[in-house]
Parts: sequence; structure tokens; C-alpha cells
Amino acid sequence: MINVSTEIAFKTFRSGGKGGQNVNKVETAAEGSFNVQDSLLLSQAQKELLLDKLRNRINSEGFLQVRSQAHRTQLANKEEVIKKMNNLLQEALKRKKARIATRPSKAAKERRIESKKRKSDTKQQRQRFRPGD
Repeated sequence: MINVSTEIAFKTFRSGGKGGQNVNKVETAAEGSFNVQDSLLLSQAQKELLLDKLRNRINSEGFLQVRSQAHRTQLANKEEVIKKMNNLLQEALKRKKARIATRPSKAAKERRIESKKRKSDTKQQRQRFRPGD
């Protein structure tokens, strides 16, 4: 489990939403930036994997950015950013299970053919009767 909290650069700004008059004067929202390329916690293979899987979340400078303005305090929003960032990286670094190729069973093939025959018969019965055929 990777904890990137030491390598996240935080930026705070005023947030919208709940907070009353506090919203207008206190910077409670937080944005965390994590530089994937310069990280000392990740191996080169992990960096390449993250750059590939999270390419739509990483900006042109190579920073993975996560925002939070759900809470009314700056500290809670920073903790939320760290939690989101760690979850995002954990999910991206998970190895995908290799698919085991399987074949349909003989009974499944027979069921499929039987249903096709039934459907064909139903459609045949819907056709108009033409004398002489």
C-alpha cells in the first residue's frame, strides 16, 4: 500500500457550498498535486502504469490533481484529498486478472441451436400463405 501524502503539494482556495459567511473569507477547499514522474515512492514500472491508466487525470506537466471541497475545514479537505489520491493510485496499480479462455458446453450449443430453430419456425408461421407454393 502506497501512501503518497509526503509527496503531495497542496493549494487552497475559497470553496462554494455550505459554510455561511465563512465561505467568503476562508480558503477551505484543497487541491492536491502529485508529480508522478518525480516520485521517489514509485518504481519506473509503476510510474509507466500510472501514466497509462490515469492519462485522462494527469495534466500536461505530469501532475495528478485531486480536489476536495466537501468539508467545512481545510484540514478535513486535505485529508479527503490524500484519501482520494491514495485510492486512485491503489486502483490504478492493481493487476488485472488474466481471463481464462472457456468454450461453450455441448448442452449450451444445443440450447442455442434449439432456440434458433424455434425462432425460425415462429417467423415462418408469420409469412403469408401464397397459393401455389
